[in-house]
Amino acid sequence: MKKIFLIAYCALFLVSGQKLFSANTDSGRKELTFFCGSADKVPMEEIIENYESERNVSISVVYGGSGSLLSQMSLSRKGDVYLSGSPDYITIGESKNLLIKDTAKKISYLIPAIIVPKSNPAKIKKLEDLKKKGIKIGIGNPESVCLGLYGIELLDYNNLLETVMPNVVVFAKSCEDTATLAALNKVDAIIGWDVFESWNPDAVRWIKIDKNKIPRIAYVAMAVPVFVKDRAAADDFINYVLSAKNRAIFKKWGYISGEKEAKLYAPKAKIGGEYNLPEKYYKIIKNEK
Repeated sequence: MKKIFLIAYCALFLVSGQKLFSANTDSGRKELTFFCGSADKVPMEEIIENYESERNVSISVVYGGSGSLLSQMSLSRKGDVYLSGSPDYITIGESKNLLIKDTAKKISYLIPAIIVPKSNPAKIKKLEDLKKKGIKIGIGNPESVCLGLYGIELLDYNNLLETVMPNVVVFAKSCEDTATLAALNKVDAIIGWDVFESWNPDAVRWIKIDKNKIPRIAYVAMAVPVFVKDRAAADDFINYVLSAKNRAIFKKWGYISGEKEAKLYAPKAKIGGEYNLPEKYYKIIKNEK
């Protein structure tokens, strides 16, 4: 694809893997290895700091795209807790015997959104504006990042895949990296999550998508990997995140905790479920390279 910079997840593995295997803990402290989708990095950093202090437990955390994290768990054969930015990867993790079935618990909801630099230089007002000639767009890599998968689904649902994809100049390796593209004015727009505006309120703006054009709302879920060393400690951490005190932290950062509230942004949208990349996506990618 023209001007595509495909950020491979192997680089993420090298960086995050170093963090995973070099973590040191104080003598006598329990340690949990936490694979956390970066869609929730901002509130989770605060929650993890509080948990380590209150429980005398060390959290060795690896952030990244939900799909990449499953691959890292599989390769390392490690993981006590896993957080995915969408239920797609919970299903994949269970089917690949990487996650214990029926352990997933919903944390919050995420709404697909257009995120632009604060000044909105391309004057983007609606989803269809993303097909304008010369617009530079960033998305998450849909083959390893839940955000990217939802972005492709959004375009496909609205018959915009063929006209918008030629404007995509960056496939980012995680939700965090996708958000950064807009915050640093690297692109004119990204297809992101609603919470990205709360992450960088001085740098970006949330352009709401027509309620009837959003096919699916994501929910963030935490689950227990099959590699868990201390199931009781893993369950305690998940329940801690689900507590009222920590739901308030999510709310502070703009996250939606209830399905009813999420539905206000897209009344006809499905909650959760799966979406598989269509063949036409691969054909477009192949033809544009």
